[in-house]
Amino acid sequence: MKDEITRVLTMVEDGKLDKEKATELINALQGNAIQFKKESPYMSKMLKIIVTSEEGDNVRVNLPIKLIKALLKVGTSIAEKIPESEKYVKDINVDLLIEAIENEVEGQIVDITSAKGEKVYVVIE
Repeated sequence: MKDEITRVLTMVEDGKLDKEKATELINALQGNAIQFKKESPYMSKMLKIIVTSEEGDNVRVNLPIKLIKALLKVGTSIAEKIPESEKYVKDINVDLLIEAIENEVEGQIVDITSAKGEKVYVVIE
């Protein structure tokens, strides 16, 4: 947790994060460190994002559910302020994602195939 707090403070120094958001994020990190010990087995699951293309490009991202829950609101508000990432997060329904986590949704939640043959899967397992 010390490393995460140091990263938050570095973002404040770099002007990427204001003091209020940094306080929220640090409080979330500190509070969730205690909560993680009491969470259900669901919190040990992973959100897996799999992207494949017809050209053979493959991307696999595995994110712990407990990390997503702890940082979702704060992280989205931070990303909205970073010009390079703003376009990727502007249409994300954060409340819906938090509700899915709180209701312990499992299995495949996204299955997309584009006209070009690209496939995107999002799974919680």
